Amino acid sequence: MRYQGVCPKCNGTDILRIEGQSRAYGAGNNIPVGLSIFSAVLVPRYVCMSCGYSEEWIDPSDLPTLEKKYR
Repeated sequence: MRYQGVCPKCNGTDILRIEGQSRAYGAGNNIPVGLSIFSAVLVPRYVCMSCGYSEEWIDPSDLPTLEKKYR
């Protein structure tokens, strides 16, 4: 869905991207990597508007940050 813009379940092409957020108390769609909400890795969601299937993807530029913190 992220690159082709096509749902793998129903082949729908109406894909909505919902940006990840980092809010107080860890709320939002993110992965904490530091002491504050400003250092969290944001996780955008892709939702098929035809069937409701969703996926979450990490931006490739954030992968080294996650590896350093969690490996």
